[in-house]
Amino acid sequence: MEYRRFGDTIVCRLQRGEEIHEQLEKVATAESVTLAEVRGIGAIDDFTVGCYDVNEQKYYKNHFTFPAEITMLYGNITTMDGKYYAHIHLTAADKEGHAFGGHLNEARIFATGELFIRVLDGTVEREKDERIGLNVFRFLD
Repeated sequence: MEYRRFGDTIVCRLQRGEEIHEQLEKVATAESVTLAEVRGIGAIDDFTVGCYDVNEQKYYKNHFTFPAEITMLYGNITTMDGKYYAHIHLTAADKEGHAFGGHLNEARIFATGELFIRVLDGTVEREKDERIGLNVFRFLD
């Protein structure tokens, strides 16, 4: 991975074989990011995305192993217990244009990945909401 910071935005280029979440955490940690918006495009060939069932409080994961274009990668970086926390969604399309997506668990870059991380001033923590079983925003005073 290579990256450069331009004002409040970090521009990253991920290389073949790198995992998106791992690289995102590396750059966020190196740049002391506690709150940011994340966007990206690229190509992947091994990815797992999920869908959360609130009633069951369970994620259903779908794993794919074929070359796909990232048509949308969007999410945020916050903190939980003072530590890095990312919540990312991804949609990717196969060569026929069929799209697959959901909550991003992991994805390996096949060709390249291009991420834009817009850093925001401040910190938003996460806390577990027992009613729905998810880690939700907790705004600090």
